[in-house]
Amino acid sequence: MRSCGKAILEVDMKNSYSKKDNLKLWYIYHGMKKRCYNPNCKRYKDYGGRGITVCDEWLKGFDFFAAWAYANGYEEGLTIEREDVNGNYCPENCKWIARKEQAYNKRDSINVTYKGETKDLMVWCNELGLKYDTIHHRIT
Repeated sequence: MRSCGKAILEVDMKNSYSKKDNLKLWYIYHGMKKRCYNPNCKRYKDYGGRGITVCDEWLKGFDFFAAWAYANGYEEGLTIEREDVNGNYCPENCKWIARKEQAYNKRDSINVTYKGETKDLMVWCNELGLKYDTIHHRIT
C-alpha cells in the first residue's frame, strides 16, 4: 500500500457515514478497492495488475474516504476519476465528474490539439459536428 502525498482530512470518528445513508458512495469505495486488490475482479488487470493502489488514508476505512468525498464535491450521480490514468486513487489525483465526462479520460483516449487547444477526439467531433468514425479512421 502506498500513500499519495499529503494526508487528507483528519477524521476522528467511527462509522460516521453509514452504508445505508451513503450506499452509492459505499459502492464506489468498495469497487475502487476491489479493482486494485482483488485478483479475481474482472477489472483487476487494468488497475491492481498495473500497480494502481488506493492511498493509505482511504484504506483506513469508508469514513475517511467519505469525509474526503463530501469535502470535495461528491454528490449522487458523479463518479470518481483519476486525473492521471496511470496514477493511484488518492486526494491529489482524484476528482468527481459526471460519467459522460469520464469516458474522455481513458488510456486509449485520443487527444487532438486544434487551434492551440487539446481535447479528446470525441469532444472535438461533438463540438465541430464531425463524424467520429471518419475522423478516427483518418488519423489512426
